[in-house]
Amino acid sequence: MDATTAGLVRDLLDFIAQDGCTDAQFDAMALRLFAHQHARNEALRRFCQARGITPRRVRSWREVPAVPISAFKESTLSCVPPEACERVFMTSGTTRAETRGRHYHPTIAVWDASMRRNFARRFMQGTPRLPMAVLFPPETELRNSSLARYLAQAVEVFGGEGSAWWVRTEGMDVEGLRGAMRAAQASGTPFALLGASYSFVHLLEVLRQDGESFRLPEGSRILDTGGYKGRSRELPLEGFYAALSAALGVPRERCINMYGMTELSTQFYDDGNAVLPSVKSGPHWIRTRVVDPLTGAEVPAGERGVLVHCDLASFNSTIAILTEDVGVAVPGGFQLLGRAEGVQAKGCSLAAEAFVQAQR
Repeated sequence: MDATTAGLVRDLLDFIAQDGCTDAQFDAMALRLFAHQHARNEALRRFCQARGITPRRVRSWREVPAVPISAFKESTLSCVPPEACERVFMTSGTTRAETRGRHYHPTIAVWDASMRRNFARRFMQGTPRLPMAVLFPPETELRNSSLARYLAQAVEVFGGEGSAWWVRTEGMDVEGLRGAMRAAQASGTPFALLGASYSFVHLLEVLRQDGESFRLPEGSRILDTGGYKGRSRELPLEGFYAALSAALGVPRERCINMYGMTELSTQFYDDGNAVLPSVKSGPHWIRTRVVDPLTGAEVPAGERGVLVHCDLASFNSTIAILTEDVGVAVPGGFQLLGRAEGVQAKGCSLAAEAFVQAQR
């Protein structure tokens, strides 16, 4: 990194390390990052030029143009050459590898700081370390997976003795996982299970077939992420969390869902799933708007729209992305309601087409 980028990274790490920020502080950092990205990220600059937007005309984080999430598949959204990046995270698309979205990280330090500080507060909740069972392949097998990195950081920084991975790319070691849970149950030591939602669905199915259940020690907790559409038997959320709690003996308020994506550098959490839909929220360095994708305008409070996230930790790509997720703003955060369909999906597609046209 050059001196300017290195200085920006240092200041951003300090910003993340703060206990919070004012609206003015968030705006100041957002506008600084947008100016940096506009100057150095050609794909973003072309998108802004097509809309007549320059850093001088943007006065608030809410006015930073939101790049459609599909743009990460269409263009190189990076302020530095890809070959100069320390890590590249790729979406898990089922089509050809070259159509997968890519998120470039010149240094992984900002991503790691974002993950660790947020995870400590929202999942660990004051507990220094917990034995962890990971239901996802390790980072050594999935180098380009942001979730593999996330779980590796969870174990490295917060995992207690006996933490282990029970899923590999070839499948789940159900017997090994059962042994770890039996040991935790016998020891009385709080235990954590973390992984992809579809892995938990598979585990629940095996336990149901065998008539086995657990009562993990008080203080145990579960983190699931990513959903399971197309990867396993689908369950309504109510059925999923009821079955998870019953099979593992963990109260639903300790069954926490993490909402993240490859194209972001920060994750959102809820405070458990005793009540659905849960409320997701993030740390002070990310903010969310709910918009009409056809106009880009924010919808009135309480109305459904598509989520736009402004993530200051995404310093090298774009801080503002238009997702394809539908949600509604509520006190304390937002509720995630599913994928865009109908008119909302059409709005997302038109936004993606506008981005592609701007690159020509």
